[in-house]
Amino acid sequence: MSAFYRLNPEQQSQCLLQMAAQALRHWSLQGSELNLVKYRENAVYRVDTADGRRYALRIHRPGYHSGAALRSELQWMSALAEKGIAVPEVIPTVDGRLLVSESHLAVPEERDIDLFAWIDGEQFGSVEQGLGDNAERIEHLYSTLGAMAARLHNGSSDWIPPEGFERHAWDREGLVGEEPFWGRFWELELLTEEQKRLMERVRERIAEKLEGYDRSLQRYGLIHADFVPENLMVEGDNVRLIDFDDAGFGWHLFELATALYFIQEEPGYTVAKQALIDGYRRERALSDQELEDLELFLAARACTYLGWIRSRQETETARELAPDLIRRACNQAEHFLSLG
Repeated sequence: MSAFYRLNPEQQSQCLLQMAAQALRHWSLQGSELNLVKYRENAVYRVDTADGRRYALRIHRPGYHSGAALRSELQWMSALAEKGIAVPEVIPTVDGRLLVSESHLAVPEERDIDLFAWIDGEQFGSVEQGLGDNAERIEHLYSTLGAMAARLHNGSSDWIPPEGFERHAWDREGLVGEEPFWGRFWELELLTEEQKRLMERVRERIAEKLEGYDRSLQRYGLIHADFVPENLMVEGDNVRLIDFDDAGFGWHLFELATALYFIQEEPGYTVAKQALIDGYRRERALSDQELEDLELFLAARACTYLGWIRSRQETETARELAPDLIRRACNQAEHFLSLG
């Protein structure tokens, strides 16, 4: 194992900071001040130039997306921006590239790096913060979330990806196939034997339900796949969607299930769920018949989070979140199986 991976996260981020400083030359931003914003899987640094401009530089973790997939993410974001959907502005390099690859002695692998215009504001909410007991606030938050999701799906339904476009799929194979996108969740070593059998049963049931499931443009297409309040940035009346790292092809109900998954145990869940649906319906059709399958996609979302742990067990974040994610996934699986 490289010495880099024996460092703690703070030490790793310092190594990546050196790479970030070196990469600034691609945008003629050498000498700008860099400050860490977030380092969980990708590393994000704020870039402050001497003349007052501000950007966000992202260093991608190795092995998750190919260069083609990352460029495709940026192409889609640019297309959404052209349709008037509020997403971060992608900043090309001086020679017109959306993505660069960089090597540095302090970091063991070559890393892909991109740059965005800085977004002022605050996160719309957070899982840690919870819903609270302000029903008016909950309704506003999730109504806005639903409307944003619908506009994103509208913007994707009539967009034709360019040649060479490459993103993963949250489809039947990507969710519960032999090699799901986030890993064979039913084999997670942290599960008890009983829990493994439970996840095998729910995997089989989800696979049956998704066999031949409607993949028309009304129900399936490019989705954000991480539609949670943390990924909405608010400044005044402006709300902007960020973090397209997990974006790919999938069912629109999977998007809504993601927005609801972590708040199901909150007292305000019923209000939030209805507000999400109402907000979505203001911008895009969503029938009661379609909504009958929401529990299917909540169960599928539960499975993915166990796969996420399994593929990232070496990280501090996965170790910390594992007990709660396992508890939630097993509860979700039991509930879905009980529906028959």
